[in-house]
Amino acid sequence: MEVLIGVVGGLGLFLFGMQVMSAGLQKSAGKKMEKIIELLTRNRFMGVIVGTVVTGVIQSSSATTVMVVGFVNAGMMKLTQAVGVIMGANIGTTITGQIVSLSVDQIAPIAVGMGMILWMTAKKDKQKNFAEILIGLGILFIGMEFLKDSLKPLRELEAFNHLMTNLSSNPILGVLIGLTLTFVVQSSSASIGMLIALASQGILPLAAALPILYGDNMGTCTTALLSSIGASKNAKRAAIIHMAFNFVGTVIFVVFLSGPITHLVTSWDPTDVGRQIANAHTIFNISNVVIQFPFAFVLIKIAMLLVPDKGDEENKKLTKFIDDRILETPHIALNSAVQETVNMGQKAQYSLSNAMDALFSNQYENIKETFKIEKDINVLEKDITEYLVKLSNCDLMDEDRKYVDSLFNAINDIERIGDHADNIAEIIHSMDEFKIVFSDSSTNTLIKMHETTAQTLALALEVIESPDEDKISKIFALENEMDILEKDARRDHFTRLHNQECDAESGIYYLEIINNLERVSDLSSNLAKMVSENIA
Repeated sequence: MEVLIGVVGGLGLFLFGMQVMSAGLQKSAGKKMEKIIELLTRNRFMGVIVGTVVTGVIQSSSATTVMVVGFVNAGMMKLTQAVGVIMGANIGTTITGQIVSLSVDQIAPIAVGMGMILWMTAKKDKQKNFAEILIGLGILFIGMEFLKDSLKPLRELEAFNHLMTNLSSNPILGVLIGLTLTFVVQSSSASIGMLIALASQGILPLAAALPILYGDNMGTCTTALLSSIGASKNAKRAAIIHMAFNFVGTVIFVVFLSGPITHLVTSWDPTDVGRQIANAHTIFNISNVVIQFPFAFVLIKIAMLLVPDKGDEENKKLTKFIDDRILETPHIALNSAVQETVNMGQKAQYSLSNAMDALFSNQYENIKETFKIEKDINVLEKDITEYLVKLSNCDLMDEDRKYVDSLFNAINDIERIGDHADNIAEIIHSMDEFKIVFSDSSTNTLIKMHETTAQTLALALEVIESPDEDKISKIFALENEMDILEKDARRDHFTRLHNQECDAESGIYYLEIINNLERVSDLSSNLAKMVSENIA
């Protein structure tokens, strides 16, 4: 019982330290993470590099692969890109093993102490992020030392020593133990840490550790497989690619390459089994990528066979970019939320265009499309709001949290733009029903106002996706122009009414359309103000 309590406590400190360090690394990386992900569009080789770097930052290949499943499910990543990232994630996860195999027990308390002092005195986010990295790293090492000390009594247990002997001669059992262990703790880094802790106490020989190590890499696939339940076919395929990649690698190394790896790592560190395990983990994952990289298309074929296209269409989702799995990396999740907000805005833009086309071109069938889009916009507002709530509960930098708060207002403004487009469609539907027609002068004014409003909204959506101060200034200028157009339109209308050039009934519809267009322009300007305040 004493050993069990010690193992649970040490493992808890280890995982907590890794989480704190990962949070600090992610926040330090910040927008660099966005740039890293953008590299995915280039080729599969760049995907391997991205997977390695991202996993090195978030300290979990499981988290990276779950995020990849999320990207694929959201349609932001193709399977050909996902293969490279998954391979790279396996390399990135070896960094933790290398770190914990180092003997730095005396430095760990210093790292925690220095990190806490820096965190309490820091005034800038960058300094606090670095402090979190130090604190997390220190706690991770303290947990590792706690784990090692707790495992010492196992050396005296004959049954445990007998188990280790059996593992040395039964690699399949070792693989199953490693798979189960990683499935239970949901972290291959933690299970590798336990192997290193056992080895450092002279309990676990390298011959017994290697099969467990291979099993650890298979066990990390279970997280992505579970995450893919209920996801799109391609997301399921991404999870299967991960499992197939690690399964094939395990078979190759258990059957053919355990001997060469053992010889290589023992020649590097003849007396330190912990270092031997860490090096074997690194060699296994790098070699596995080198061996299977040229055959990535085969992994895709396997996934396509296991999850075939049966001719039935996937349930169409209105959201394109957000997925809860991407919340593993909050800054990237924020970028996805921004893109989804733009997607919602483009639907509102299309809705307005449809409504006005019904008026200008007598395409009254467009009105039904506007009504349909309005319902879609309402669903999107709900989905994005729920996503933003989850994102706001993540560990965010102050500037990212401020932007998340602004996005709540942005999607509300976009929903209101959709409402105004719906209002215009209702007005035009009534005009068609009662055969009301505007004069050429009135129609030309509405065309000019719609062009100005449409341009303002289009620019607002552009600056949400890619902030640009010149475009923001242009939006504010267009908004001022729209205010003048509205005043002129009202004045000209009352002049025509006074001269009996139009009737009061058509005037009511005319003023309602003017009012709705002007409100769309105002709301578009609000979107630009939101971006302006966040880049200031």
